[in-house]
Amino acid sequence: MKRNMGAADRIIRLMVAAIIAVLYFTNTITGTLAVVLLVLAGIFVLTSFVSFCPLYLPFGLSTSGNKNK
Repeated sequence: MKRNMGAADRIIRLMVAAIIAVLYFTNTITGTLAVVLLVLAGIFVLTSFVSFCPLYLPFGLSTSGNKNK
């Protein structure tokens, strides 16, 4: 896997995941929506740590600034 996520992309994903977690633990979001958003937050955290987003591949996107493909 080649890195295709830049620092800004990773930080934004971690911030969104943190916001979702706070909303969940303060019971602002509940039920099915909460579960779906928590799964999305988990995916955001995972992709941020590995600096790779599989959804970017089919579209040839990269926010890493690395033009080596």
